Amino acid sequence: MTVASTGKTIEMAEDTESDHTPVDVEAVSSRTNSVLGLRMDTTTRAAMGRQLPALAGDLNRLLKEDLGAACDNEVRQLLREGTRLIDLTNRPTAETPTFGIYLYLRDVALLTRRLLWIYTERNGLGAP
Repeated sequence: MTVASTGKTIEMAEDTESDHTPVDVEAVSSRTNSVLGLRMDTTTRAAMGRQLPALAGDLNRLLKEDLGAACDNEVRQLLREGTRLIDLTNRPTAETPTFGIYLYLRDVALLTRRLLWIYTERNGLGAP
């Protein structure tokens, strides 16, 4: 399933991985580290845009996992925030200033990192 936005497509997590495949903690951790290491003053808009599909896919994949939202209000809040961020109407567009994309990427990376930590804790995996 590919979702179209303003000239961009996002490959949804269910296309690339079955529901039974575990989240690749190392890869997701590496991507979030990479995004959080970007500097606003030395990173081009194009470079930021290239990071978005994979990072959005990581967040989308984690949103589909059982992270304990049924019994944890904080997790429910994080999932709501993730759903809001991933919504195409909230994504950067061609008109979004570079700093807007930068801030959006950081928000997605930080939230993905928090959900990844919850995922690893719930599944008895090592810390990301």
